[in-house]
Amino acid sequence: MKQLDAQQINQKELEQEKKRRLINVLAPPVVEIEADFIKLGGVFVRTLFISSYPRFLSQNWISPIINLDETVDVSIFIQPIPTESVLKKLESQLTGVEADMMEREKKGLIRDPLLEAAYTNIEDLRDKMQTSEERVFKFGLYLMLYGKTKEALEDVENKIKSLLESRLIYAKPVVYKQEQGIVGGLPLGIDNLKLNTSLNTSSLSASFPFVSFDLSDNKGILYGINRHNSSLILFDRFSLENANTVVLGKSGGGKSYAVKLEILRSLMLGIDNIVIDPENEYKYLAEATGGSFFHISLTSGDHINPFDIPQPQPDDKPQEVYRANVITLMGLLKLMLGSMTPEEESVLNEAIDQTYASYDITADTESFWKKSPPLMRDLQAVLESMQGGEALGQRLEKYTKGIYSGFLNERTNVELNDQLVVLSIRDMEEELRPIAMYIIIDYIWGAIRRELKKRILTIDEAWWMLQQKESASFLFGIAKRARKYFLGLTTISQDIADFLSSDYGRAIIANSSLQILMKQSPTTIDQVQEVFNLTDEEKLLLLEDNVGEGLFFAGTKHVAIKIMSSYIEDQIITSDPEQLLEIKRMKEN
Repeated sequence: MKQLDAQQINQKELEQEKKRRLINVLAPPVVEIEADFIKLGGVFVRTLFISSYPRFLSQNWISPIINLDETVDVSIFIQPIPTESVLKKLESQLTGVEADMMEREKKGLIRDPLLEAAYTNIEDLRDKMQTSEERVFKFGLYLMLYGKTKEALEDVENKIKSLLESRLIYAKPVVYKQEQGIVGGLPLGIDNLKLNTSLNTSSLSASFPFVSFDLSDNKGILYGINRHNSSLILFDRFSLENANTVVLGKSGGGKSYAVKLEILRSLMLGIDNIVIDPENEYKYLAEATGGSFFHISLTSGDHINPFDIPQPQPDDKPQEVYRANVITLMGLLKLMLGSMTPEEESVLNEAIDQTYASYDITADTESFWKKSPPLMRDLQAVLESMQGGEALGQRLEKYTKGIYSGFLNERTNVELNDQLVVLSIRDMEEELRPIAMYIIIDYIWGAIRRELKKRILTIDEAWWMLQQKESASFLFGIAKRARKYFLGLTTISQDIADFLSSDYGRAIIANSSLQILMKQSPTTIDQVQEVFNLTDEEKLLLLEDNVGEGLFFAGTKHVAIKIMSSYIEDQIITSDPEQLLEIKRMKEN
C-alpha cells in the first residue's frame, strides 16, 4: 500500500514538472506592466475599450477593425439583463423625462427636441420589450493591440480610433487595468474589466463582427463558397433584371476557370452556351461535353459570310430587319476600311444595296432571307463600277483577293446546333481579331434572334472589341438587347484599363447585373475601386486574393467568393500548364 502511494506521489510530481516546463515554453521571458500598456517579452500590448456609442449603430460597423491590416484581438462579452428589471428602469426614466417636459411647459419654455426624442425612444423600447420584440444586454467590447515598439503601438491605436470616431464611436485605453485587459482578451470568457454598455437586440445585432450577404437560392448553379460565412453561393443569373455578367481580373487570377465552371454547370440545366475563344482554352471543354469547336482563321475551313441576313421574327418587319443588317454591315466595313468621309459612307451604303439587289435581295423582296446572299468580292465589284467608289474598292481588295480572302470571302458553313459551341480565333492575325469577333457575334446574334431559348454568350478577352468605336458600339448594343432574347452576355477581360477607359466598356458594366472581380493589379486597382465603389477593405482583398478568389456582385449584394470545383470538373476546365501536361502524360500511359 505504501509502495502504491509513493508511485502516485511520483506520478503527480511528474505531471507538475511537465506543466512547469510547458508554462516556461509558453510564457514570455519577462512581463512589464505599465499604466496603459504591458510589455510581453519584446512585444507591446495595449487593451482598449469602447467608451461611447452613437444613438444608432450602422450594420457591421466593426468590419473595418476586423479587416484592418494589423494584428488586433477583439473580445466581445454579452450578458442578458432580466426584462423585468429593465422595464422598471424604463418606467422610471419615462416618468422622469415626462416630468421634465411638463416642467418646461409650465415655465413657458420652448420644446426641447432632445427630451422629446428620449421620450419617444424609451416608450418605443418599452413597448417592444413588452411584446418580446427586443431584449437588453450588457455588452462589453475590448480591443487588444500589438506593436514591436511603443511608437508602433501608438500608430495602431490612432488608426483604430480614427476608424471608430468616423462612426461616432469612441475608444479609450484601460488605465491601471491592463493586466485584467489581457485576461479579457484571451479565449477564456473571463471579463474582469466589466466596462459594459446596455444595448438592445437591434443595436447588438449590428455589432456582430462577421456579417455577409447570403446568396443561396433554390435554383441556379453553384458559383463558389462565401469566404465570410462558408455558405454556398447558389444563384440563377436569369433571375436578375438582366442576365449579363462582367468578369475582370489580371492574368492568372482564375477568370476563365470560373467562367468555364459556370458553363459546365449551366449545361446540366439545359442552357445553351456559345463561346468566342481567343486562346483555345475552351476546346477540351467542348470535346468533353459533346459540343462543337470551330477554328476561325485565314487558312481554316470554317467560314462565316458577313452578308448573311437573319430571319425576321413574327413581330419583326422584314424591311426593318434588312435595314438593320445593312447598318451592321456598314459598321463592319468601317472597321475593315478605317476612317471614311461622309461622301464615301454614302457611296458605300448605296453599294451594299446594289450588291444585295444583284442577288435579287431588297427590303421589299418576299422571303429575302431565304435567298443565297452575296460575298465580299461582289461588293468590291460594285464599288469599282460606281463613281466615287473606286478607292473604296481598292482598299477592300486585300479582303477579297489577298491572304485575307479565305476569311471574309466564303459562304457560311458554321452551324450553331449543339448545346455548347466554341469558336476559336487564336490563330487569327492580331489586327483582324476585332473584325473576326464582330462578324462572329453578328452571326451568333442572328441565330439567337431566330430561335428564342435560354442561352449564354461568352466573349473572352472582350477588350479587343473595345479598341474600335464601331465594334465597341456593336457589343454594347448586344448587351442592351440581350434580355429580350433570353440571352446572358458574359464579357471577360484581363486588360482592365482598356475596358474601363472606354465609355462603352463602362456602359457594358452598368448593363451587367452580375459582376465578378478576381485578383487585381496594383496599377489598376484604384480605377476598379472607383467604378465598383469598393471600400478600402475590398480593395485590399482584391490585391491579396489567391487564384480563384474574388468578389461576386449580384444586383445590390456582393460577397467574397472562392471558386470551388470537383476533381472531374477540374480535369475538364483547368488551364494550368502543369496540370495539362500531367493530364497529357496520364492519357499517353
